[in-house]
Amino acid sequence: MALQLLSIFLFSTLALFSLTESKLNVDYYNKTCPQFETIIQRIVVDKQLASPTTAAGALRLFFHDCMVGGCDASLLISSNSFAAAERDEEINLSLPGDAFDVISRAKTALELQCPGIVSCADILAVATRDLITIVGGPFYKVRLGRKDSFASFTKDVEGHIARPNMTMDTIINMFASKNLNVHEMVALVGAHTIGFSHCSEFRKRLFKFSQTSEFDPSMNPTYAKALQELCSNNTKDMAAFNDVMTPGKFDNMYYINLQKGLGLLASDQAMISDQRTTPIVELFAKDQDAFFKAFSHAMEKVSLYKVKTGKMGEVRRRCDAVNRLEVNPSKKIAS
Repeated sequence: MALQLLSIFLFSTLALFSLTESKLNVDYYNKTCPQFETIIQRIVVDKQLASPTTAAGALRLFFHDCMVGGCDASLLISSNSFAAAERDEEINLSLPGDAFDVISRAKTALELQCPGIVSCADILAVATRDLITIVGGPFYKVRLGRKDSFASFTKDVEGHIARPNMTMDTIINMFASKNLNVHEMVALVGAHTIGFSHCSEFRKRLFKFSQTSEFDPSMNPTYAKALQELCSNNTKDMAAFNDVMTPGKFDNMYYINLQKGLGLLASDQAMISDQRTTPIVELFAKDQDAFFKAFSHAMEKVSLYKVKTGKMGEVRRRCDAVNRLEVNPSKKIAS
């Protein structure tokens, strides 16, 4: 009986996923907003040229949004007097303003062209893809038709986004809970080929690491000493590029760096010494096409995670606030 119930549950879950997925398609806005992708491309190119870290920021924004309750732009909602939103949870406070700004600009432009048509969740998904391509990464298809969430709460974030001090077991299990396998996890973490991290995220690797070593022995000594100098001042949370060799280019250098002890975050460097992840790191280090193919597949999969369609969500008029607050600001959101 238990086996039969499990089978029914799995079938129902797969059927629901397939039904939701089938409502999304790459041509979703062809008739209702034919300039959709052209407008986004114009906005993201201008923003990336003005602020070269925008691509890395948008990628983090996209991933942090999707991993918490699905790709529904809940991370874009600002806190208000009724609820503290996801973006104000501690792990999201370092998300760069340029990433939020590029989505806001795209939304404004699209509202002028096609008011009330394009969701913030779709804008975030496509803008992220376009920005990755601009800095040298792969192009992949993005299915469209997501709706935006009705709410956002800080309490929903913890336990869904990996931290640098987590064990490989914890991170693998976290990704597995989102139906992402180890191969997909290693490919997605390759997003660290662009962007930067603050000293507070890796300082423990640099000072008084153990009784026998001042710094993490898995680090390249020259690299570790340079980072020690950068992060020696505790009063300033300085930042270092995740990929010290080609920080502004989306390529496979991140994996080559891991082989040389040049991984910035402890959780990243650990992938070269774990038997579950080492062969994948070595594959991506020697074959950029393999990395790009795996990354594209994983990003497409993430972009479909728990998406909202139909009455499950809405198309927000502005990305930082749900519509019902604009209509009736005195109505309290239930947490």
